[in-house]
Amino acid sequence: MNQSRTDTRPPSTDSGEKATLLAFLNYQRDSIVAKAEGISDEQGRTRGVPSGTSVLGLIRHLSAAERLWFAEVFSGGPEIGETDLDMEIRPDETADGLLAAYREAISQANEIIAACNDMDQPSARLARGDTRSMRWILLHMIGETSRHAGHADILREQIDGAVGR
Repeated sequence: MNQSRTDTRPPSTDSGEKATLLAFLNYQRDSIVAKAEGISDEQGRTRGVPSGTSVLGLIRHLSAAERLWFAEVFSGGPEIGETDLDMEIRPDETADGLLAAYREAISQANEIIAACNDMDQPSARLARGDTRSMRWILLHMIGETSRHAGHADILREQIDGAVGR
């Protein structure tokens, strides 16, 4: 079943630093979600490479990364567990549930981003021994999400032939 998604282009906004960075992050987030939509739980759990990476594993990992960097590190919220960042799908986790959790993590992160009026504001907590600015966290999450969007693109094509951003 060769499904193709309309290839979406990168955002064309250039209306300020924060708005531009957020537009590019949302573009990559949307790409990840599109790769996970319409697949079964079994397909989403399929490990497509020897390292064990799966589409749903990527969604699980990115949900935790959103919470880690925006809610925990930047805002000083509750710490997430180290195992939350792994890509192991638990038996009770489903594609719908993992996508809902990712959307919730994105919504929370976007609220934190919107409330930040200074891209140089230091994080409330240290990360790897130093504070991180909102600018650094946004750029880091664009890179992290983009890298995993590429992984998800390959995995989804292996599942059912679907291609496109």
